[in-house]
Amino acid sequence: MEVFAEYLDKIDSPQHRERMEEIFTWVTNAFPDLKPKIAWNQPMFTDHDTFIIGFSISKNHMSIAPEIPGINQFSDEIVQAGYDHTKNLFRIKWGSPVDYTLLEKMIEFNIADKADCTTFWR
Repeated sequence: MEVFAEYLDKIDSPQHRERMEEIFTWVTNAFPDLKPKIAWNQPMFTDHDTFIIGFSISKNHMSIAPEIPGINQFSDEIVQAGYDHTKNLFRIKWGSPVDYTLLEKMIEFNIADKADCTTFWR
């Protein structure tokens, strides 16, 4: 988690900081082979130097970016979970629960879908 320490320290709200740390810890424990990384000032996880999932925060929500194919694959489940999304990311309001089952499916999908990927982005 050291790689994200500086990012987390810059989050003003203790509740938002704690929530992000909880999510990063969950990803690290659930997917120990993924590499945590800061790129473009955003925390993300990679597999064989290819992007798997990224995170960012704003005043009202956190954003999770599984790339366009991840959004397309899980669009219905994102909406069912009560989240809104764009073509690149979905948003979880700070007061809403994190659907870890959905997050796990997205990460597993990206790991499998990008197994032979030789670039950072698709």
